Amino acid sequence: MKSLIQAVVIAVAVAAPVAAFAQANQPMTRAQVRAELIQLEKAGYQPGHADPHYPADIQAAQARVDAQNGVGQAATGFGGVVSGTSQTSHAAPTSGPKSVYFGQ
Repeated sequence: MKSLIQAVVIAVAVAAPVAAFAQANQPMTRAQVRAELIQLEKAGYQPGHADPHYPADIQAAQARVDAQNGVGQAATGFGGVVSGTSQTSHAAPTSGPKSVYFGQ
């Protein structure tokens, strides 16, 4: 009986992450693709325009659409650009009593 409980607990522990990352296997319909393209065009993206900055254009339009729809970074699965600074310093000098094992 104990091994049955352990087997069930292990099976649940293994199955939980799989269910968390499950996605719909159905592809988008033509209507959904057209609706998304219309949203991108309204956000300023021009699909027929020959532009050397293609990825930047569509990413900017997608960001505007996401902002309008209230979709945050959590829904996309990718993080954004981190703004901020960092500083480094030198290691603090060690002073004071040494370890008992110093020199051995």
